[in-house]
Amino acid sequence: MRRDIFQAIADPTRRAIIALIALQAMTPNAIAEHFDSSRQAISKHLRILTECELLQQEQQGREIYYLLKVDKMKEIDQWLEQFRKIWESRFSQLDDLLATLQQNKPDETAL
Repeated sequence: MRRDIFQAIADPTRRAIIALIALQAMTPNAIAEHFDSSRQAISKHLRILTECELLQQEQQGREIYYLLKVDKMKEIDQWLEQFRKIWESRFSQLDDLLATLQQNKPDETAL
């Protein structure tokens, strides 16, 4: 079954793994130390993230390190950008409405 990046980030544990690896490359054991899950469960999450091309493996001596593939994260950001523009427009409209209401508010000190 082919997975996509949105399936990968749907899981909170995988999002937490991405956040960890965004700071620095880590071995599977180092990643697993941050979770109450079994080593096998973390390995499954790492496999899914790798299949979705969000992580890449790099061999350094006997150790395998996982690194974040920033280009794939940009793909997520580009998809979200369309919604960001909508949200910003709506917030701007709300700001305008609040400013209008504030201007039309009766002067309470005159009462």
